[in-house]
Amino acid sequence: MDKKKIERAVRDILEAIGEDPTRDGLQRTPERVAEMYQDILSGTNQQPEEHLEFFSEDEEYQDMIMVKDISFYSICEHHLIPFFGKVHIAYIPKEGRITGFSRLARLVETVARRLQLQERMNKMIADAIVNVLEPLGVLVIVEAEQMCMTMRGIRKTESRTVTSAARGLFKEDSAARAEIINLIKGSKE
Repeated sequence: MDKKKIERAVRDILEAIGEDPTRDGLQRTPERVAEMYQDILSGTNQQPEEHLEFFSEDEEYQDMIMVKDISFYSICEHHLIPFFGKVHIAYIPKEGRITGFSRLARLVETVARRLQLQERMNKMIADAIVNVLEPLGVLVIVEAEQMCMTMRGIRKTESRTVTSAARGLFKEDSAARAEIINLIKGSKE
């Protein structure tokens, strides 16, 4: 990431909106913004699959595994405004191919830390799990607050968007999908 180029761009933006980038409160702002972008967009050049690996246990585990309420923060590529929320992941392993729970959280973090669309997040997370773990089924649900809806534009606070990506059994079996959705809702009642 070219931090100096970001700093110059931020100075240009400050001038374009009528601010003086040399005034006391703004002198270090371009540097701080460049450091922020380096942090919050650190997943840009990473492959999501890097964070997943499978391991087999002595006895094969083929029941549903779910990690819910994985928090994330991302930046909408349309307005460069944050969106944030929770990701829920459920999968049914094939032949005992399971991964650590923290690896699923790292996967979410990597996918979120880039310019992103919520719909694409679902797809990227589900596809990475399919590519590495080859599960019988995977369902990824993302619930988010889009600041481009709540902070600007229509300004509808507390509205959430919900998207999902289903693969394998969860795509084919609506009852299995409904079971996962009920498990997710159960923690919110």
